[in-house]
Amino acid sequence: MKTVDYAALHQTVASLTEGEDDIVALMATVACEVHHSDDRFDWTGFYRVTGPDFLKIGPYQGGHGCLVIPFSRGVCGAAARTGQVQLVPDVDAFDGHIACASSTRSELVLPVYDRDGTLLGVFDIDSDQPDAFTQTDADQIAALLAAVFAR
Repeated sequence: MKTVDYAALHQTVASLTEGEDDIVALMATVACEVHHSDDRFDWTGFYRVTGPDFLKIGPYQGGHGCLVIPFSRGVCGAAARTGQVQLVPDVDAFDGHIACASSTRSELVLPVYDRDGTLLGVFDIDSDQPDAFTQTDADQIAALLAAVFAR
Protein backbone atom coordinates (compact mmCIF):
# COMPACT_ATOMS: atom_id res chain seq x y z
CA MET A 1 0.00 0.00 0.00
CA LYS A 2 1.36 3.39 -1.01
CA THR A 3 1.45 6.03 1.72
CA VAL A 4 2.31 9.66 1.22
CA ASP A 5 5.91 10.86 1.35
CA TYR A 6 5.22 14.41 2.51
CA ALA A 7 8.72 15.73 1.77
CA ALA A 8 8.47 14.54 -1.83
CA LEU A 9 4.87 15.78 -2.14
CA HIS A 10 5.79 19.27 -0.91
CA GLN A 11 8.75 19.40 -3.32
CA THR A 12 6.70 18.18 -6.31
CA VAL A 13 3.83 20.60 -5.68
CA ALA A 14 6.24 23.53 -5.14
CA SER A 15 7.98 22.80 -8.43
CA LEU A 16 4.73 22.32 -10.39
CA THR A 17 3.08 25.49 -9.02
CA GLU A 18 6.07 27.84 -9.06
CA GLY A 19 5.11 31.13 -10.69
CA GLU A 20 1.45 30.14 -11.13
CA ASP A 21 -1.20 32.43 -9.66
CA ASP A 22 -4.42 31.10 -11.22
CA ILE A 23 -6.43 29.64 -8.34
CA VAL A 24 -8.17 26.94 -10.41
CA ALA A 25 -4.88 25.78 -11.94
CA LEU A 26 -3.34 25.60 -8.47
CA MET A 27 -6.33 23.70 -7.08
CA ALA A 28 -6.28 21.22 -9.97
CA THR A 29 -2.57 20.54 -9.49
CA VAL A 30 -2.82 20.12 -5.71
CA ALA A 31 -5.87 17.84 -5.98
CA CYS A 32 -4.13 15.62 -8.52
CA GLU A 33 -0.82 15.36 -6.70
CA VAL A 34 -2.34 14.74 -3.26
CA HIS A 35 -4.86 12.23 -4.61
CA HIS A 36 -2.19 10.09 -6.26
CA SER A 37 0.23 10.29 -3.31
CA ASP A 38 -1.56 7.85 -1.01
CA ASP A 39 -3.82 4.82 -1.44
CA ARG A 40 -5.96 5.96 1.51
CA PHE A 41 -7.15 8.98 -0.48
CA ASP A 42 -10.35 7.90 -2.28
CA TRP A 43 -11.69 11.38 -3.22
CA THR A 44 -9.57 14.51 -3.13
CA GLY A 45 -10.69 17.97 -4.10
CA PHE A 46 -11.72 21.52 -3.45
CA TYR A 47 -15.00 23.18 -2.68
CA ARG A 48 -14.74 26.90 -3.50
CA VAL A 49 -16.48 29.80 -1.77
CA THR A 50 -18.63 31.19 -4.59
CA GLY A 51 -21.27 33.08 -2.63
CA PRO A 52 -22.30 34.01 0.88
CA ASP A 53 -22.12 30.93 3.09
CA PHE A 54 -21.94 28.29 0.39
CA LEU A 55 -19.36 26.22 -1.43
CA LYS A 56 -19.36 24.86 -4.99
CA ILE A 57 -17.31 21.95 -6.21
CA GLY A 58 -13.94 22.81 -7.70
CA PRO A 59 -11.13 20.73 -9.17
CA TYR A 60 -11.08 17.19 -7.80
CA GLN A 61 -9.94 13.61 -8.37
CA GLY A 62 -12.19 10.60 -7.80
CA GLY A 63 -15.88 9.93 -8.35
CA HIS A 64 -18.44 12.71 -8.54
CA GLY A 65 -18.88 15.01 -5.55
CA CYS A 66 -21.69 17.17 -4.25
CA LEU A 67 -22.12 20.25 -6.43
CA VAL A 68 -23.13 22.73 -3.70
CA ILE A 69 -22.54 22.58 0.06
CA PRO A 70 -23.88 25.25 2.41
CA PHE A 71 -21.61 26.34 5.27
CA SER A 72 -24.36 25.07 7.60
CA ARG A 73 -24.09 21.42 6.51
CA GLY A 74 -21.60 18.60 6.53
CA VAL A 75 -17.91 18.31 7.26
CA CYS A 76 -16.93 20.72 4.48
CA GLY A 77 -19.45 23.27 5.70
CA ALA A 78 -18.09 22.95 9.25
CA ALA A 79 -14.52 23.61 8.05
CA ALA A 80 -15.67 26.68 6.09
CA ARG A 81 -17.91 27.98 8.89
CA THR A 82 -15.43 27.52 11.76
CA GLY A 83 -12.13 27.96 9.91
CA GLN A 84 -10.91 24.82 11.68
CA VAL A 85 -9.55 21.58 10.30
CA GLN A 86 -12.09 18.76 10.49
CA LEU A 87 -10.47 15.38 11.16
CA VAL A 88 -13.35 12.89 11.14
CA PRO A 89 -12.50 9.23 11.87
CA ASP A 90 -16.10 8.03 11.29
CA VAL A 91 -18.35 10.10 9.02
CA ASP A 92 -21.44 8.23 10.23
CA ALA A 93 -20.81 9.67 13.71
CA PHE A 94 -20.55 13.26 12.39
CA ASP A 95 -23.83 15.08 12.95
CA GLY A 96 -25.09 16.43 9.63
CA HIS A 97 -22.61 14.55 7.43
CA ILE A 98 -23.52 14.84 3.75
CA ALA A 99 -22.99 11.52 1.97
CA CYS A 100 -21.73 12.62 -1.45
CA ALA A 101 -20.35 9.09 -1.89
CA SER A 102 -21.64 6.06 0.00
CA SER A 103 -18.11 4.59 0.12
CA THR A 104 -16.73 7.39 2.35
CA ARG A 105 -15.85 6.20 5.86
CA SER A 106 -13.52 8.96 7.13
CA GLU A 107 -12.71 12.48 6.07
CA LEU A 108 -10.14 15.27 6.43
CA VAL A 109 -11.24 18.79 5.47
CA LEU A 110 -9.05 21.87 5.72
CA PRO A 111 -9.95 25.53 5.18
CA VAL A 112 -7.92 27.19 2.39
CA TYR A 113 -6.89 30.83 2.71
CA ASP A 114 -5.13 33.27 0.42
CA ARG A 115 -2.25 35.50 1.55
CA ASP A 116 -4.70 38.10 2.89
CA GLY A 117 -6.49 35.55 5.07
CA THR A 118 -9.57 35.38 2.83
CA LEU A 119 -11.26 31.98 2.78
CA LEU A 120 -11.00 30.58 -0.75
CA GLY A 121 -12.72 27.30 0.06
CA VAL A 122 -11.95 23.96 1.64
CA PHE A 123 -9.78 21.02 0.64
CA ASP A 124 -11.58 17.73 1.19
CA ILE A 125 -9.95 14.30 1.34
CA ASP A 126 -12.24 11.28 1.73
CA SER A 127 -11.21 7.71 2.47
CA ASP A 128 -13.10 4.47 2.02
CA GLN A 129 -11.27 3.28 5.16
CA PRO A 130 -12.41 4.15 8.70
CA ASP A 131 -10.07 6.29 10.80
CA ALA A 132 -7.72 6.76 7.83
CA PHE A 133 -6.25 10.16 8.73
CA THR A 134 -3.78 11.30 11.39
CA GLN A 135 -2.88 14.64 12.90
CA THR A 136 0.34 14.43 10.85
CA ASP A 137 -1.76 14.25 7.68
CA ALA A 138 -3.73 17.32 8.80
CA ASP A 139 -0.59 19.29 9.69
CA GLN A 140 1.30 18.36 6.51
CA ILE A 141 -1.62 19.10 4.18
CA ALA A 142 -2.27 22.41 6.00
CA ALA A 143 1.38 23.39 5.43
CA LEU A 144 1.12 22.39 1.77
CA LEU A 145 -2.05 24.47 1.27
CA ALA A 146 -0.47 27.51 2.96
CA ALA A 147 2.64 27.20 0.80
CA VAL A 148 0.57 27.15 -2.39
CA PHE A 149 -2.33 29.53 -1.69
CA ALA A 150 -1.06 31.96 0.98
CA ARG A 151 2.29 32.77 -0.60
